[in-house]
Amino acid sequence: MKKQSIVKKFFAMTAAAAMILSLCACSSEGEKITQQSQSGQTQNVDNSTEPSSTTTQPGSDTVYKVAIIQQLDHASLDEIARAIEAELDKIAADNGITIEHTLTSGQDDQSTLRQLGDQAIADQVDVIIPIATTAAQIAALCAEGTKTPVVYAAISDPAEAELTGIDYVTGTSDALNTKFILDMMLAQNPDVAKVGLLYSLSEPNSKTPIADAKAYLDGKGIAYVEQTANSNDEVVAAVSSLIAEGVDAIFTPTDNKIAPAELAVYEDLAKAGIPHYTGADSFVRNGAFTTCGVNYTELGARTADLAYQAITEGMGGMEDFYLMDGGIITVNTETAAMLGVDYSVFNTMGTVVEVQTTED
Repeated sequence: MKKQSIVKKFFAMTAAAAMILSLCACSSEGEKITQQSQSGQTQNVDNSTEPSSTTTQPGSDTVYKVAIIQQLDHASLDEIARAIEAELDKIAADNGITIEHTLTSGQDDQSTLRQLGDQAIADQVDVIIPIATTAAQIAALCAEGTKTPVVYAAISDPAEAELTGIDYVTGTSDALNTKFILDMMLAQNPDVAKVGLLYSLSEPNSKTPIADAKAYLDGKGIAYVEQTANSNDEVVAAVSSLIAEGVDAIFTPTDNKIAPAELAVYEDLAKAGIPHYTGADSFVRNGAFTTCGVNYTELGARTADLAYQAITEGMGGMEDFYLMDGGIITVNTETAAMLGVDYSVFNTMGTVVEVQTTED
């Protein structure tokens, strides 16, 4: 039995109010949203526009329409979006076809994400590519009636997000190897006695890794302190609390709520001598100490390839999801210097990539 009903359950339980607001907004004449076109220019799209009647023709005149819906703006998701667009352009050039793609951001608002998904269906796109978990769940709901292919990017736990077993949904998973990252933590500092767990309760990507981290630390007899946050200000306050608690290190999964605040907290953590181990290299490029995980440029390209496959070959035979390989250890050398730590131990654990802090 397929799980279309489970996507309904998610939205009914977590976003009932947002759905009501979005449905009202979608029915308002002249309601507009901002999209970024393939050329990078912004355009206003009127929600009252009738669905396009254009049909795809084979051969050199073939035109495919792709809607990329980003859950919110931050470094990891931006990197994925850029990679998807670049790969779609490459696919078009290699095959002598046209792929029209639009990139929009829901700004982490469920009613906006619903509006964007409904707009994509009204525009009769050939595939929707949502980036991150909530965007994917809502896109799957929007596409239920038409069975428009939904090929998501960067879902850490597709089963937990109830995005498996749906015949028009697939995508890429950036599932985190929590144990390995905590092994890195102890390899760098065997004397770690207390670990801070920094995450958001509303971020589906964090549920399983945090549970895994607790089990790991309990097994080692290492104490841990939890701090949760949903906004930049809350992250700053949570980090201050963890510093006051005297934690020896902090672990954060691939959490889309915490990630945008990394630039605001990394210096305080480094000055306090607390290394931040995270679930994505974008955290590290924004000042966190280290991670071991997926290359998001490769993940974005793979997602675009799957989307093209879904358009041209159909969804039959495609997997529930495609797990991207990790194994790349990314270290911020500037942060390591501020911490005064030696990360050479990581050389025996994987391929080490050294980066410095950027603000994008």
